[in-house]
Amino acid sequence: MSISQSEALAALTLDHVKAAAERIKGAVVRTPTMHSITLSKISGAEIWLKFENLQFTAAYKERGALNALLKLNEEQRARGVIAASAGNHSQGLSYHGTRLDVPVTIVMPRTTPVVKVMQTESVGGNVVLEGETFDEAYAHARQLEKEGGLTFVHPFDDPDVAAGAGTVALEMLEDTPQLDCIVTPIGGGGLMSGMSTVARALKPDMEIVGVEAALYPSMRNKIAQEGSPCGGDTLAEGIAVKEPGAFTSQIIAERVDEILLVDESALEHAVSLLLQIEKTVVEGAGAAGLAAVLANPDRFAGRKIGLVLCGGNIDSRLLANVLLRDLARAGRLARLRVTLQDRPGALYKVMGEFDAHNVNIIEIYHQRIFTNLPAKGLITDIECEARDADQLAALVQSMRDKGYTVSPVELA
Repeated sequence: MSISQSEALAALTLDHVKAAAERIKGAVVRTPTMHSITLSKISGAEIWLKFENLQFTAAYKERGALNALLKLNEEQRARGVIAASAGNHSQGLSYHGTRLDVPVTIVMPRTTPVVKVMQTESVGGNVVLEGETFDEAYAHARQLEKEGGLTFVHPFDDPDVAAGAGTVALEMLEDTPQLDCIVTPIGGGGLMSGMSTVARALKPDMEIVGVEAALYPSMRNKIAQEGSPCGGDTLAEGIAVKEPGAFTSQIIAERVDEILLVDESALEHAVSLLLQIEKTVVEGAGAAGLAAVLANPDRFAGRKIGLVLCGGNIDSRLLANVLLRDLARAGRLARLRVTLQDRPGALYKVMGEFDAHNVNIIEIYHQRIFTNLPAKGLITDIECEARDADQLAALVQSMRDKGYTVSPVELA
C-alpha cells in the first residue's frame, strides 16, 4: 500500500471518527474514563484511565472492526470478510461479524497457541491455520481474499479501522476535557492514528505521545528513519509489530509529538500495578502507556494524562509469573542462596535466622551433588517472603554477620 501524507490525512479526519461513533453506537461498550488517585500519587502526574479492557472481547479492536463491517455493501456482507490475525482483531471481527450475520474467516499461523484459536472460534470466526509465520498467514489470507471474493479487513492499516479506534479518544475527551496529554500504545498504529486525529482536532495544543515496546521500535524506526532491531519475546505482544502501517505511519508522523520506548521490566511493573491498585487485568500492550509515564517521571510531572487500557487478554499463567516477578523486584519475594556445611543442625540454625527476622519461608532446595563445593559442603536455595526490601536486607546482613555466605538469586 502506497499513500501520500496528504491522502492519508484526508482519509482520516475528525468527521470520519464522529461518523464511526454514530455507526457503532450501542453495539460496543462505552467504557468509563476514571481518575486514579493512587497512580497519580505514584507518578507525579494526574492519571485518567480509559478501560477498553471492559469491551466484550476485552479490547478496543472491536470498534474499528465493527466500523469496517458496517461500511460493507450487501454483496460484500454476503460474501464475507477475511483477516490475518492471532490477536484481539480476530476476536473483535469474528464477534461482530457473527452478530451481523457476516461470515468471517481468520487466517492464523500454525504456531498460534490453541487458546487463541479457541477464543476466536468461540465468538464465531472460522479459523484457517496456514504458514509458520504471520507473514505467511497474511499472504495466504490475501490469496483467499482473491479466490473467494472476500473483503480483507486489515487490523490497523485501514482508514475505517483507524476511525473506529479513534472513537476511544472522542469518549475520553468528552468525559475528561481537562486532559492536556495522551500517552497511547503503538503497534501497527491504528489506535494512535485515530486518537491523535481526534486529539489534534479538538485540542490542538495537546501533547500526543506514543509508546512502543523497546524490542519492537518499528514505528519510531520508520518515522525517524532509524534501524534499531525489531524482535524478541515481549510481554506486549499486541504491539509487537515488525512492519507498521503505510497509512498509519503517515498519520502518526504528522500528528504525534514523540514516540517513547519501554523495556520489559517496566511493562511487567505496570501490569502488576494496574491489578494491585485498580483491580483490573490488562495485557502487556494495555499497560504500555502507564509504563512509559512511570519510566519518565520528570517528563510527565504535573501533566493531566489520559491512558488507554487497550486490552485485557493475557494468559493467566503468564499473569501469575508477572505478578510474582514484580514482587521479587520489590524485595517482597526472594530466593537466597546459602552455602552450608553438611552436618546435623546446619539447616535448623539457618531457619532460626528467618524466624528471628519474621521472614516467611516458602520453599527450600537442597543441592549436594551438582556443585563445585567440597563433598562436605552443600548449597541451599531458600525462597522466602518478606514485608519489604528493608526487612529482607536486614536478614541477609544478619546472616553474613554470623559467617554465612548468602547471595540473592537475581531476576534477569
